[in-house]
Amino acid sequence: MRAEPQFLSFPGLQPQAPQPSWNESKTMAPATPPTLLKSVPDNVPTLTEPLALGPGDAKPHVFDPLIHELFDQLRVSPTDELTQTWRTIAAEVNLLSQRMALQRELQDRLKHLDQDLAELRTNITTHLQEVQQAADQQLSSARLRAEVSALAQSKLAAKLQDKLY
Repeated sequence: MRAEPQFLSFPGLQPQAPQPSWNESKTMAPATPPTLLKSVPDNVPTLTEPLALGPGDAKPHVFDPLIHELFDQLRVSPTDELTQTWRTIAAEVNLLSQRMALQRELQDRLKHLDQDLAELRTNITTHLQEVQQAADQQLSSARLRAEVSALAQSKLAAKLQDKLY
């Protein structure tokens, strides 16, 4: 098998002679491969090899002008309305994510506040019950003192009346 040019490094690719066109006579011999292929230097990069930069090169040299144009288009960001719409969507999704994180944080804080409020209500109820018990004891003591006082007064009054008569 003969050596293929370097830029045709894919298996199965071979240079082809041009097909005879409709206006050419059929008696013509098939054309030989273009002489351009024979004049390709050995250091031309293939499509599967990475491009090597020279010492003073700012960007790689591309053999095919179509590939060079493709790379230029890839370097320039598109400015169509679809791109702008996607940027808007991305910004809104980012904002939505931030707001959802804030919502989760606020819900956690609200949950902690609800727990604190429930605990405070329980503490207040407990303290009110203690105050009620203390007040009930004081009321019982006051009633008992009032009864003792009333009994002592009646006994004293009875004794005083017995001594007078």
